[in-house]
Amino acid sequence: MSITDRSASPDALALHLQEVRRGTVVLACLVACREPRYGYALLESLAEAGIQVEANTLYPLLRRLDKQGLLTAEWNTDEPRPRKYYTLTDTGARVADELRAEWLALTASLTDLWKDS
Repeated sequence: MSITDRSASPDALALHLQEVRRGTVVLACLVACREPRYGYALLESLAEAGIQVEANTLYPLLRRLDKQGLLTAEWNTDEPRPRKYYTLTDTGARVADELRAEWLALTASLTDLWKDS
């Protein structure tokens, strides 16, 4: 019986997919902000990469990553419409590298488990 065959499973699946995506979005934002990006452009970049995230999820995350010192936020007022650009800090780059290493290790472990079953 697959997970979608059970009556309560769609809710459980949605909950677990949300949990997987939550951590993925943090890493994706750090990687995408290696170059300065403003919020809407970041949303578009993530969507193009296949990572769907809502604006009401992204903007609080960006503020949190800025407060943690992983991103810097600077207003650009040179254009007619001011935009806040987010850029990865050195600390953010180190965290992104560590998260990526952990992601790769977990992926390898899950692949091994999948082979064994």
